This record gives sequence, C-alpha cells and structure tokens, in this order.
Amino acid sequence: MTFTFRPLDPPRDAALLHRWVTHPKAAFWMMRDASVEDVERAYREIAADEHHHALLGLDEYGVPAFLMEKYDPAHRELTGLYEPRPGDVGMHFLTPATDHPVHGFTRAVITAVMAHLFEDPATARVVVEPDVRNKAVHALNEAVGFVPEREIDKPEKKALLSFCTREQFAAATGVAV
Repeated sequence: MTFTFRPLDPPRDAALLHRWVTHPKAAFWMMRDASVEDVERAYREIAADEHHHALLGLDEYGVPAFLMEKYDPAHRELTGLYEPRPGDVGMHFLTPATDHPVHGFTRAVITAVMAHLFEDPATARVVVEPDVRNKAVHALNEAVGFVPEREIDKPEKKALLSFCTREQFAAATGVAV
C-alpha cells in the first residue's frame, strides 16, 4: 500500500473527520460526543498552532484513508511529563472504522506515518503516549520499533510513554529511512 499526505483543511475535512472520530472504534480519540463544529474548531486550533500539525493520509487514488498528527512534545501534549531531546517528534494516528477491513492496513498506515516522520532529517525519535488500555495500538507501536518507557498521568488519561528511534524503526520494519 502506498500513501501520500496532505495538510488537513478543517472546513473541508470536518465532516469526514467527524465520522471518523465519533465512531465507537475511535473511543481513545476522546471525541465521541463532538459535533461537526467541535471537530472543525479543534482542527482549526491545530492548524493555527506552530507546534502541532494534522495531515490526512491519502490512498493511491487520493482518497482520505487516515488521520495523522505530529507535534513538538516540548510544547504540546507532553510538556513537563518527560525530558524532551532535540529531534523528538510526537505522533498520533487514526484509521477510520470500516465495514470492509483490509488485512495489514493499519500496520501499513503506521509504517507510512513513521517513514513520513523520518523523512525529515531533523527527526531523531518519535514519541507516543497512547492510553494504557489501548492494547491494539501498543502492539502496532512495538511492531514498528517503539519501546515503552513508562506510564504517565496526563490530564485526560493514563498513558504509555514510548519511543522509537530511526534505527529502531528501520530494524523493526526493514524500511530504510
């Protein structure tokens, strides 16, 4: 599977994102009760934030297939919860619910997301902080090279702080970055 990325356009993409983030499968996204307007507002805030960016992953036909966020953990999400290093980049991703799952799709998505992040030579390490209860994403993270460090308490959840270096990603996936 091949994916490309484009910046998320909040007014244009809000209805699509609303369907994705309010689905029961997206419970860990914590937007289940959001309105379309709430989703658009949240992503307008991200679009205006120099330390946080939202991108849509597009399939080979240019159709939106997943959501990716990248952020500077020294300024967003993890401020004060760990000691950031130069080159750290935080990441979230969401694959939408589907009635026709494709085997290996989510693994292909996280691999593409990581490869995209490591295309930037300034990215030395990717940081994630998924909910400790989200066992499915922990398994995906480990499959692409993430190593859990410890649990942390965020205002909205207990999270598993994990890291993946460029070398760990390449060793786990065979993708040269």
